[in-house]
Amino acid sequence: MAASTAQLVESRVAELSGHPLVVCHCTTAHTQLKSRTYHRQLLPLAETGVAVRYVAPMDPRELADGVSVVPIPNRKSTFRRFLDWPNLLRELLRQNAGVYHIQDPQLLPVAFALKLLFRKRIVYDAYEDFPSIAAAKESVPKALRPAAAAALALAENLTARFLDAIVTADPITLRRFARRGTSRKVVFYNFPNLDFFPPPPAPSGQAPSFDLVYRGGLSERTGTFVLLDALRILASRPSPPRLLLLGYFDNLRSEDNLRRRIRALGLDSLVEIRGRIDHERMSEALSQARIGISPLLPVRKFQINIPVKIFEYWACGLPAVATDLAPMRPFFRDGEAGMLVQPGNAAELARSIAWLLDRPAEAARMGQRGRQLVVQRFNNAAEVHKLRKLFVSIANEREEARTQPCLNPS
Repeated sequence: MAASTAQLVESRVAELSGHPLVVCHCTTAHTQLKSRTYHRQLLPLAETGVAVRYVAPMDPRELADGVSVVPIPNRKSTFRRFLDWPNLLRELLRQNAGVYHIQDPQLLPVAFALKLLFRKRIVYDAYEDFPSIAAAKESVPKALRPAAAAALALAENLTARFLDAIVTADPITLRRFARRGTSRKVVFYNFPNLDFFPPPPAPSGQAPSFDLVYRGGLSERTGTFVLLDALRILASRPSPPRLLLLGYFDNLRSEDNLRRRIRALGLDSLVEIRGRIDHERMSEALSQARIGISPLLPVRKFQINIPVKIFEYWACGLPAVATDLAPMRPFFRDGEAGMLVQPGNAAELARSIAWLLDRPAEAARMGQRGRQLVVQRFNNAAEVHKLRKLFVSIANEREEARTQPCLNPS
């Protein structure tokens, strides 16, 4: 039987052993490795033989076999980054990559230049609903936020028309692009890379350091204050639960507001804030707790994007208590690995937490079921295969066309 076109393209890539597929990722906004970009996408791609160039404001170094940092200046202001675009463009062209991978929406003009002027192959990763983020961004004057959101939505719509592919982290975001342009559209779910989430340690008989853990943005819109109100309700238990907060603040004012709220509720002894941690340490940190919490409020972003924290809790063998929002419902359909509660309802959140605390065997069973779901279905192995297939196909479009049978021979 003749090989399929996809197999021929794959074999052609294998033949070019001296010239592996080069993927160039670029960011000007991030000085630290992002878990979606590096740990879930680029590092696994490099393990399949793809050569990855990571153009970013970081120190030059080899991150792993096949992943190299290409340093660029760290421009603090958006205006300075804008002025540096010609230099950035030259650096990107110097990489001569088969595929360029862009996630920062502010780099879309550079992406359009690479595509329209230099005919490069570009993949835009719209991993969040960026227009809705712009509409609520505190750093943008309130009067200008609607215009900023509309401009970003327009720019993203143009990506569907001019760039080669659009990748999103959820199906709802993909719907905005589905009927626009001829670019390819793929969902790359933010499922855990099991290389960083090994099997949970066997029970030692020693109680975990924390009863609850929350990982993510620490702000009012993420439900952190609702979680504190639930903890205040639970503080009257004979053994009050302890909470570990892992994540980031929007700004210093947000941090101050949260710390003052903790003091006002008398929860200082029950809450530990650790801030951001490296992804390599995430599994160890989450495993210090018994229950993972996702108290997100029903703002537009969380009604679209799927929270990665749920799958990381499950990967660590923790049962999850999450707010009942549309993106998460399909994953909680059987109720075997967690519980859904009404958004913003601290009393209901407290009752669900108490139910699990009072039934440790049932909580452990739910955590084990969550781990099984991640190992069997909700990990990134299939996602990486999907992404690699997309990149190879885009980078070898001419080769693919050459292998197509001639239907109308002259």
